[in-house]
Amino acid sequence: MAIATACQSGDQVSSIPYYNSPDFSPHFLDKIEAKGRIKHHIDHFYLKDQHGKTFSQDNVKGKIHLAQFIFTRCGNICPEMISQMKIVAKKFSNNPEVEMLSYSVTPWIDDVPTLKKFADEKNIVAPNWHLLTGSKSVIYTLARKSYFAEEELGYTKDSTEFLHTEHMILVDRDGRIRGIYNGTLPLEAEQCVKDMEKLLTEN
Repeated sequence: MAIATACQSGDQVSSIPYYNSPDFSPHFLDKIEAKGRIKHHIDHFYLKDQHGKTFSQDNVKGKIHLAQFIFTRCGNICPEMISQMKIVAKKFSNNPEVEMLSYSVTPWIDDVPTLKKFADEKNIVAPNWHLLTGSKSVIYTLARKSYFAEEELGYTKDSTEFLHTEHMILVDRDGRIRGIYNGTLPLEAEQCVKDMEKLLTEN
């Protein structure tokens, strides 16, 4: 059905799926179909980055972005997640159409100075890589309800339950989820880079 609709509209079905729900069922659609059928978008937010600058949904509007959820005192999966995000940063650090977001899941500990120190220690220098802190409820609601960061299990949790996930979530220029990756695996990061390159060609 999607192919027939694409042929009628003259649009091409995207090879990068759209995701509309926390079960991450993929939808392969053309742009016109996606506009009508994909209703889920990343919600608005206002946070601070490691430089103390306000960072909001406006900063990613019209761009693609990759999000992950970390905390500075994490000693198991977070160092690997930072390493894999660096693979992405190496490719897109100078691309004004890309933003990389590392949301802190312990914002009551990870204030702006702590995030800045962490960024310096981890040599996070890409100008479009933002470590974000702010309201716990805002971050946790974003993670679970907007990014589906813990998939279906996380969608039913509230902000009192600790959030920890290895997922990286790819979002397109219109705020729609287009990919989910294991952020601890180099092969997944490399696939994410390929998908981001394709997304950048979509208008």
